[in-house]
Amino acid sequence: MRRPSRNSGVFGRLLERWREGRRAWAGFQAFQALPKAKKTIVFYAETAGDWAYLGPITDALDRMGRPWTAVCSDPKDPVLARPDAFYVGFAMPRTALFRNIDATCFVMTLPDLETFQLKRSVHPVHYAYVFHSIASMHRVYREHAVDAYDTILCVGPHHEREIRKTEEVYGLKPKQLVPHGYGRLDTLMHDVEAFRTAHPGADEVPGDPIRVLVAPTWGECSLVDHGLEGLLEALLRAGFKTTLRLHTMTKRHKPELAPGLLKRFGPAGLSIDPDINTTQALVESDIMISEWSGSPLEYAFALLKPVVFVDTPPKVHNPEFGKLGLPCLEEDIRGQLGEIVPEGNWETLPTVIRNLVGHRADWMERLAKVRDETVYNVGHSGEAGAEAIVRIVDAAGKKG
Repeated sequence: MRRPSRNSGVFGRLLERWREGRRAWAGFQAFQALPKAKKTIVFYAETAGDWAYLGPITDALDRMGRPWTAVCSDPKDPVLARPDAFYVGFAMPRTALFRNIDATCFVMTLPDLETFQLKRSVHPVHYAYVFHSIASMHRVYREHAVDAYDTILCVGPHHEREIRKTEEVYGLKPKQLVPHGYGRLDTLMHDVEAFRTAHPGADEVPGDPIRVLVAPTWGECSLVDHGLEGLLEALLRAGFKTTLRLHTMTKRHKPELAPGLLKRFGPAGLSIDPDINTTQALVESDIMISEWSGSPLEYAFALLKPVVFVDTPPKVHNPEFGKLGLPCLEEDIRGQLGEIVPEGNWETLPTVIRNLVGHRADWMERLAKVRDETVYNVGHSGEAGAEAIVRIVDAAGKKG
């Protein structure tokens, strides 16, 4: 029997890259060949996950009878099943498309346009940005993350304040700001309601034992690097049913972490949620523990359940954020969504958790109020976003 070559794995990877490159160039050429009328509204999705934020807008456009086209970099993006969606990959075809696209309105949730290899088109295109986080933009985004956009679809009043202050501090041309909302929240609320309908009583009252979902973020501020094992030990010792939901990047860069934790804590009752995008673990939990992830805000606002925030060092992607002199929502709002506990102070966790879960009805009312004050158009962001994009396109049509 012929033995496989030691280079067969390398050859296979090179062959796959070549095929993906051919597919991406073919997608670029097919998109470029479209008539201008087919490129009035174009959405770009870097990953399939982008549709959690963009999807409510495209769904609303469909209901309005307004056609749209998609370009995607994820070869497994389900949207590519549409006849008006095109794969462009991550390499040269994508760069060429960005530089040469001739669309009326180009919509995406990709920050840092003009900062790296992806530039504005040589043609007059109106660029609209959709946030993929409820958090403030001036600390967790890079310094000039959305400067190159013409219209920003804002999650809430905090984004409007931050963008206007950025324009003032840096002397930028005023952008068009839209009170939009947060598509991911609307989608999550819909999924939660559907799960509750299919599983009556799944979370009507706190569980016995109390069900805790631990959801660390990725990066230097993550609980993974700030006492995760001690935290898990304290929860399991207190008799809580504990589920760990690791960030996708953590699983990619630390593949040995989950098996190691299961080996140590599995016999004590720890379970690990295998899919960060599922709803079941969220609904069936009574409380979440995190730090600076965006998940706690989504969890509190969608499920109206409290959060315990471990006070690890904050997530900072823009060391110049202080120039704006504005607070950061994700820091200011934590005390309104639950309790903040010092890093390593695990002996207090069981008492904090029992107190929060024991006042669930009060928290539901409080969290709903904070949500409605923080996020625009709760439950209806798709319509608000679609209407804004249609106004942009119609205004451009009148000028043309």
